[in-house]
Amino acid sequence: MADWSSAQYLKFEDDRTRPAADLLRRVVVAAPRRVVDIGCGPGNSTELLAERFPAAAIEGFDTSANMLEAARARLPAAHFFAADATSWTPSPETDVVFANAIFQWVPDHLAELRRIFEALPSGAVLAVQMPDNTDEPTHRLMEEVVRADGPWSAAAGHVRRRPRLPSPEAYYDRLKPIARSVDVWHTIYNHVLDDAAAIVEWVKGTGLRPFIDPLGGAERAAYLVAYEARIAEAYPPRVDGKVLLRFPRLFVVAERL
Repeated sequence: MADWSSAQYLKFEDDRTRPAADLLRRVVVAAPRRVVDIGCGPGNSTELLAERFPAAAIEGFDTSANMLEAARARLPAAHFFAADATSWTPSPETDVVFANAIFQWVPDHLAELRRIFEALPSGAVLAVQMPDNTDEPTHRLMEEVVRADGPWSAAAGHVRRRPRLPSPEAYYDRLKPIARSVDVWHTIYNHVLDDAAAIVEWVKGTGLRPFIDPLGGAERAAYLVAYEARIAEAYPPRVDGKVLLRFPRLFVVAERL
């Protein structure tokens, strides 16, 4: 895929940051030495960590140069670097590892979470949030539209939505043997957006990217018109003309033995 766009992602900053804030409220570590934000994006979640843990060394990493540039401008006192979640290992003094909406993109992420968690010292916390929305209309329709005949078919007709997340039990069973506690829960957000076009703008910054990144200008425009028409059917306006974007998310907080 092309590089991520921090500007596109931050069009809905308040709504995108809310799950990170909800996750952070469940992180209980008295005086962490080092706090690391995996997949830090433009630094909106890292900023929450810096405010919560002002005495800690705050780090964030991402694979996107555009996101890292935005994060460094936002939080010049934090340390941001390029890295991949599949190869990064926490240093021994890392007491909080925070991951907001990144591991859903990582193949076999249960194994990666276990590997990272195992490297943490006793009492450290791993806190993870992931969208669990692949069965929602936004994501089902991405795939249905791309499979339909259209000028996009040759370039993107093979693209499929990402796989469903494992069950809550799978996360619990993978982490609990080396954890003092594992807390797993779902929250369903209902984001109030202006209209169907706003829903399309939201997913253009994240889940829609694999479908539209391979497309040229005319193909992309045609796909987005067809997709938005289907989104408008699936998310009708409410009494005030707004639409509600239903968005389930999975949360995991584990404390290391």
